[in-house]
Amino acid sequence: MVVLKQLFNFYINSSLHVALAVVSLTYITMLDYDISVDSTILMFVLFSSVTGYNFVKYYGLAKFHHRSLANWLRYIQVFSLFCFLFMCYYAFWLPVEKLLFISILAMLTFLYAIPFLPKRFFLDNKHNLRSIGGLKIYLIALVWTGVTVYFPFIGTNYSFDSDFILTGIQRYILIIVLMLPFEIRDLRYDSLKLSTIPQEIGVRQTKQVGVFLLVVFFLLELFKKKFVFYGVLALFIVTLVILLLLIYAKVEQGKYYSGFWVEGLPIFWLILKLLFR
Repeated sequence: MVVLKQLFNFYINSSLHVALAVVSLTYITMLDYDISVDSTILMFVLFSSVTGYNFVKYYGLAKFHHRSLANWLRYIQVFSLFCFLFMCYYAFWLPVEKLLFISILAMLTFLYAIPFLPKRFFLDNKHNLRSIGGLKIYLIALVWTGVTVYFPFIGTNYSFDSDFILTGIQRYILIIVLMLPFEIRDLRYDSLKLSTIPQEIGVRQTKQVGVFLLVVFFLLELFKKKFVFYGVLALFIVTLVILLLLIYAKVEQGKYYSGFWVEGLPIFWLILKLLFR
C-alpha cells in the first residue's frame, strides 16, 4: 500500500497527470475537427508538458538546493531528463512550422520561470513573468490554448472558421476556470503581490466569476455550425462536474482535490467523448 501511494504521489508530483490532461485536450480538438489522430503530436505534447511543468515547478529548488535534494526530487529530475530526450526525438518528426509555433510557447514558459527583466517591472525579487501581478492565470491559459487548440493545425491546410475561433475562446475560458480552485487553495501561500483573482475579489466572488465563465463556456458551443448531440452532452456533463468542484473548492483543500480531481477533468472529458462516439 505504501508503494502504491508513493507511485501515485510520483505520478502527481512528476507532472505526468497534468501532462495527460494537456494531451487529452489536444486529442479532443482532433476528434472535434475530424482530423487524423497523430501519435507524434500527442507524444510530443506529453513529453514537452512534463518537461515544461517540471522546469517551472522545480527550477528554483534545483538551482538553490542542488546539493541537498530529496530523493523524490532527484527521481523527478531523472524522469524529466528522459522526457526531455523523448521530446527532442518526437520534435525531430514535426514540420518546421509546428516547431516555430511551439518555440514561441516554450519561450513564454521559459520566461515564466527565469529572471530576465529589471526590477522595476516586477512586484517582488523573482523578476520573471510569474511574478507580475495578475498575469499567471492568463499566461497559463494562453499557453494551454496554443498547445491544445492551435498546435495540431499549424502547418496543415485547414482553413480557420468561426467554429475554430469559438473553440479557442472556450479553451481559454476553461483553463482559467480550472485554475480557480488552485488559486483558492494557494491563498495560504501566494504573496499578496501576485494579485491573484481570489486575492483581489475574495473566494466567494471568485466562484461567482467562475460560474459565469462556465455558462459562457457552455453556451458558446451552441453557436457553432457543427452540432453533435453526444459531443454537447459530454460537454454539459463536464461543465456540471467543473461547476461542483469549483463551488466546493476552499482554502483548506484535501491534498488531491485540485492536483488530481480538478486537474484530471480534461482526461474525464476525453473518456466521455470516446465513450459517446
